[in-house]
Amino acid sequence: MMAPTPSTVIQAKLVLLGDLGAGKTSIVVRFAKGLYYECQESTIGAAFFSQALPVSGAGGGEDATVRFDIWDTAGQERYHSLAPMYYRGAAAAVVVYDITSTDSYTRAKRWVDELQRQGNPHLVMALVGNKVDLEKKRNVGTQEALEYAERNGLFFMETSAKTAQNVGELFYELAERLVKVRPNHPTGMVLHEGQPGVGGRWFCCSG
Repeated sequence: MMAPTPSTVIQAKLVLLGDLGAGKTSIVVRFAKGLYYECQESTIGAAFFSQALPVSGAGGGEDATVRFDIWDTAGQERYHSLAPMYYRGAAAAVVVYDITSTDSYTRAKRWVDELQRQGNPHLVMALVGNKVDLEKKRNVGTQEALEYAERNGLFFMETSAKTAQNVGELFYELAERLVKVRPNHPTGMVLHEGQPGVGGRWFCCSG
């Protein structure tokens, strides 16, 4: 029996940015550990997670595994000055806002502006409206955010960390986009020829 051909492993630095309480940590904990905590403690400084996601070679492309090195940054204003340490050189960024908070959305747009000015020019960026389980309390329209994202070259998705709606889809879309831009070898990505650990998954978190 022939041994399987090892797929390409792409290690990519990913940063999450957004206002305090937008649900950044809840999104990444849901993705990396499949868990949701009703009372999630606020992140202090930043927390690190690692998770790998296989991407099938759709359209005749090669199979790949994207290993995300995820930096979940604190949303408090006093930690803003630390953010460039985490987004500098990142291959991807997820800017999160709370759909029930217009202030959170305004803050998200400021993060987008900052990333466009100071981040990696090849950055794959997503704008994410979180907490769609609170639809009755919505204050930020889907169409408004979608149009903003399109004008700024981002992809847009709405999620619920609580119900897991679109959380897996968000990271899979990021992984697919990183595979597509891989030939350009953007900053924040490291290529490995080989196979990941058992089952093709890594789990690690702190903070």
